[in-house]
Amino acid sequence: MHRRGFLAAGLATVLASSRALAQTKMDDMSMPGMGGHAGHDMAAMAQDAVILPEGQVLRDLPMLANEADRPGLFRARLTAEPAIARFAEGRDTPILAYNGMSPGPLIEAFEGDRVEITFANRIDSEASTIHWHGMPVPADQDGNPMDPVAAGTERVYAFELPEGSAGSYWYHPHPHGKTAEQVYRGLAGAFVVKAKADPIPAEYGDTMLVFTDLRLAADGSIPSNSMSDLMNGRVGDHVLVNGQKNPRLSVAKGARRRLRLYNATNARFLKLAFDGATMTIIGSDGGLLAAPVAADEILLSPGERIELVASFDMPGPITLYTLGYDRGWMGPGRPADAGLTLLTVDVSDSEAETVPQLPARLRPIAPFAAPVLSRRLVLTETMAMNPTGMEMGFLINGKAFDMGRVDFVARAGEIELWEIVNQADMDHPFHVHGTQFQVIEHERDGAVSKPPYLAWKDTVNVARGETVRLLLRQDRPGQRMYHCHILEHEQLGMMGVLDVMS
Repeated sequence: MHRRGFLAAGLATVLASSRALAQTKMDDMSMPGMGGHAGHDMAAMAQDAVILPEGQVLRDLPMLANEADRPGLFRARLTAEPAIARFAEGRDTPILAYNGMSPGPLIEAFEGDRVEITFANRIDSEASTIHWHGMPVPADQDGNPMDPVAAGTERVYAFELPEGSAGSYWYHPHPHGKTAEQVYRGLAGAFVVKAKADPIPAEYGDTMLVFTDLRLAADGSIPSNSMSDLMNGRVGDHVLVNGQKNPRLSVAKGARRRLRLYNATNARFLKLAFDGATMTIIGSDGGLLAAPVAADEILLSPGERIELVASFDMPGPITLYTLGYDRGWMGPGRPADAGLTLLTVDVSDSEAETVPQLPARLRPIAPFAAPVLSRRLVLTETMAMNPTGMEMGFLINGKAFDMGRVDFVARAGEIELWEIVNQADMDHPFHVHGTQFQVIEHERDGAVSKPPYLAWKDTVNVARGETVRLLLRQDRPGQRMYHCHILEHEQLGMMGVLDVMS
C-alpha cells in the first residue's frame, strides 16, 4: 500500500497479540493534529524545547572492570536498572541504565578470551535480555526474545571469542515486546573485541563514538512512543555522542585518530561527513576491511558500526555533521536530519609528533564460495480493518513475527544466498543474529551494483524499492533471529526465526 493511502485510512498500531504480532488499537492514541495524548506534535514540541548543554569535553566511555583472576578470562557483572540522568540544567530524567550509566560501560576483551558476564535484571515488572549484537556467540547465549530474564532475577552469559572475531560490537536488550522502549530509555553499550596483533598504529588511539538520540518533555522526562514513532521508528530531538550533545575533542595538527562509530539509535539514519578532515574507512560491523577505503561521507543505519581513520591536517574547529538522507517517512513530523553538528574537533596549531602511515593491507577476507541454496525475504507493511479499528504491521514474506513459529531451517556450515526485497515505503536496516555475512549485490530500478568493498556485516540497509543480496553461513546450531533494526518495526512484526540444525 502506498503510504499516502496508508495514512488516509486513519491508521492504527500494533502491540502484542497471542501470536506475537504486535498490534495496538487506536483507543488512546492518535496522529499529530488528530487529538489524543500520544501524538508527537513537532510544533508543540518546539515551543517546549529543552536545551541541552554543548561543548563539553568528549568523555571516554567508562570501562567495565574485569574481575577475573587469570589471563584469558573476562568476568564481570552488568545490571539493568532505573537511574536518574541530568541531560539539561535543572531537570532530572528517569532512565534505564547499565551499572548506573547510559550508554553502558565499554566492554573490552581479546580474541581467544572466555567471557562470563552475570546479568541482573532490576527493571521493575519487565523481562529483559542482553543481546550481543553481531558477536559469534552460541544461540543459547544470544539474548533472544525466547530466552527472557525475568524482573528481579539473574543469569550468566558465557561464551568464547574465537580467533578472527576482533571488531566493534554492541549490546542491548532484546525482550519480546519491550526492546524499543528499553533501548530508547537508555540501555545500550559498546563491546570491542581486540586483536592480539592489530595492524592499525597505536599512535592513532582508539576512540568510541556511540550515537544515541533523546527526546525530552518539558519536565525532563522521556515521553512514550507516539503513533508516528510506531510507524516510522522513534527519532529523538537530540543526537548524543557518548551521552553528550556536540562534545569537543582536541588533537594536534596532522594527527590521525581511529574512530569507532556506533549507531545505537532506535531508528535514526546518520549520513555523516567531516567539514575539514579526510576519512578513511578501515572496518565495518565485523572488523577490519582487507584494505583502507577513502570516503567523503558515510551512511550508518540503525544498528550499524564503522571504523574510520580521520586525518586532521588543518588547524581550527572541524565538525562531524549530518547530511540529509531520504529514508522514507509516513505522515507529518518528519525530522530535520541535515546540518546537525555531532562532534567538534579542535585542531591546534602545534604539529603532531611523527605519525606512522596506515598500512596498505589490513587483513585477508576470503569471499564466500557458491551457496547451496537461496532464500527470498520480502519486506512489506500492511494495514487492515477489524471490529475495533485499524491495525498495521510490518511483515516478512507476508507474516508477522510469531515466537512459536520457525520460519526457516538451515544447516550449520552451509553457505546460503539471501535476497532481501524491500517492497515497503521506507528503508529497513536488516540484521541477522549469530553470524557475519557478505553483501554481494544491490539492485534498484533494474540497475545492479556491487558494494564498493568486501566486508563482514551483520546489519545492512535495504532502501525502499531495493533488493540486497548477501551470502551467509551459520556455524552454530540453535534458533536465531533476523529482523529490521528499526526497533519499533521489529516489535510490530518485522522479525523471523531461523532454526540452525547441526
